[in-house]
Amino acid sequence: MSIFKKQVIWLCMVLLASTAGAQKTVAKHELSIEQAVVYANKNNVQVKIALLAIQTQMQTNREITAAALPSLTGSIGTQHFPNIAVQTLPNFISPATYQVLVDEGVKDGSGNPIKFPGNFDFIQAQFGTKWNASAGISLQQLLFDGQVFVGLQARKAAIEFQTTGSKVTETIIKSNVYKVYYQLVVSKTQIDLLDANITRLKKLEHDVKALYKNGFAERIDIDKIAVQLTNLNTEKLKALNSIQMGYLGLKTLMGMPAADTLVLTDSLNYQQLKEDITSTAYNYNDRQDFQYLGLAKKLNEYNVKRYQLSALPTVALGAQYSKIAQRNQFNFFNKGDWFTSSSIGLNIAVPIFDGFARDARIKKARIDLQQTDYQIDNLKLNIDIAVEQSKLKYQSAIATMDFQKTNMDLAERVYTQTKKKFEAGTGSNTEINAADLDLKTAQTNYISALYDAIIARVDFLTATGKL
Repeated sequence: MSIFKKQVIWLCMVLLASTAGAQKTVAKHELSIEQAVVYANKNNVQVKIALLAIQTQMQTNREITAAALPSLTGSIGTQHFPNIAVQTLPNFISPATYQVLVDEGVKDGSGNPIKFPGNFDFIQAQFGTKWNASAGISLQQLLFDGQVFVGLQARKAAIEFQTTGSKVTETIIKSNVYKVYYQLVVSKTQIDLLDANITRLKKLEHDVKALYKNGFAERIDIDKIAVQLTNLNTEKLKALNSIQMGYLGLKTLMGMPAADTLVLTDSLNYQQLKEDITSTAYNYNDRQDFQYLGLAKKLNEYNVKRYQLSALPTVALGAQYSKIAQRNQFNFFNKGDWFTSSSIGLNIAVPIFDGFARDARIKKARIDLQQTDYQIDNLKLNIDIAVEQSKLKYQSAIATMDFQKTNMDLAERVYTQTKKKFEAGTGSNTEINAADLDLKTAQTNYISALYDAIIARVDFLTATGKL
């Protein structure tokens, strides 16, 4: 094989590999409603953000814990003084010298004893070296701080608060997934009814054409049925497009790639929707948002306690150990003295007056706590109202669904009898067209009632916290 052919084959292999790598993997998902909810909880962006808030709180808790643990700090540094500062000091050298001379009875050149002069003035001197270096380590341990200890107590409640917040988000997503999922499930019934109508009209068209050949029908009768068939096919196309849009909406809600294939495996029939779900009692604590506010109240109580304890003294223990060297030249790594310095200390800080800032913070925290109490009371009222409203809507939706199903069955029987009369030659085309229109209207109303019943059922379960 020539070198040129080898290069061509190698290039083709590279191109094929890169093309295969660039193609996106399209997955197929066959999901029940519970599996769809689990998928949404893993992939929905809002849920992911809520879960990150839990991780953020965990790191905040680590910060709070760190405040109660010892902190160890190492330091190393050097300083250079091109010009050592000059200090002006009282002349303490001359008085000492004169004192010795006086004590020894030394006389001046005139033979008189030396005496202290009246004023010695000041002297100027430089203290220090041109180069200083130090290396040390310090330890700090908080022994008591009321605010820190309250923060340690509140760590668990803070995590529960963020966790419950994520569950509130999950509940909202779950409710929407249920609604869209089962609406798409019921849409299969809509397509089945449209297909049945198309099949029925095609059969009617075949029969009318036979009657037309035998002179028992007019051409306009065939054209009317053709128009009805076209309208039904158009309606089916719109319904399929609407269902496709619904699948895209559900994928978006679940965080699923649009290119993936989604198959819904659950079913929801007439009898399932009629199951009575309004007889069981509900509890406020079944609602995640109620638990969320309860934890918010608990955190506000910790906040009040934190500011109250800020009036107590804080106690901290400190220790320091260091080595210090002084040189006139930068030769710290050569031989020379390094002097040791160490200390252990206890610091007690007692708040005395802060301009009433602490009092303002306590009162603000109490106001926040009272607001949370009001929010809890208001949520209870809203839950009661939501439960009653959703219960009435559900009962009304089920009753309407029953009526519409009965009406659809009746319209179907009427159409069947009218068709038999038409085929027997005792009925008119106008009658069968009217019966067909009534049947399609009844079917549309039944599908709409099914949708309403699904929404009402999910809303009631959400209101009672049973979803």
